[in-house]
Amino acid sequence: MSGTDDIPLPSYKTAGAAGMDLYAAIPAEKPLVINPGERAAIPTGICLSLPTGYEAQIRARSGLARNNGIAMVNAPGTIDSDYRGEIQALLINLGAESFTVNRGDRIAQMIVAPVTRVIWDEVESLDETLRGAGGFGHTGVGIEKN
Repeated sequence: MSGTDDIPLPSYKTAGAAGMDLYAAIPAEKPLVINPGERAAIPTGICLSLPTGYEAQIRARSGLARNNGIAMVNAPGTIDSDYRGEIQALLINLGAESFTVNRGDRIAQMIVAPVTRVIWDEVESLDETLRGAGGFGHTGVGIEKN
């Protein structure tokens, strides 16, 4: 994108990293403050063309989450293969202090992954499993005692 020559392309920081860091492409003279409870769409200066059958997932950076309470509003965000606009990271401040985003800050990570599409087969009933319809919290939270 125009005006983002100083913003690095997404990059893996270690050999074992699953996600590529995304950088804030906001004006250098206008840092963005996200107050507690507020959310903001942070531009990255990146547009991409993914092959059909792939998506890009935009996820929070664990250090920002742990140290500052910065999370993704729609975690993970999905970039579809037919989207051609700029990627933005939808951040929310769940912390107790204001958080300032500066130009070039690493604000999110991106993982490119294959997408599996399903073909629906409507049935009258499902096969039985040990779990059955047990949902939210049905297995408890503590260590099982034998």
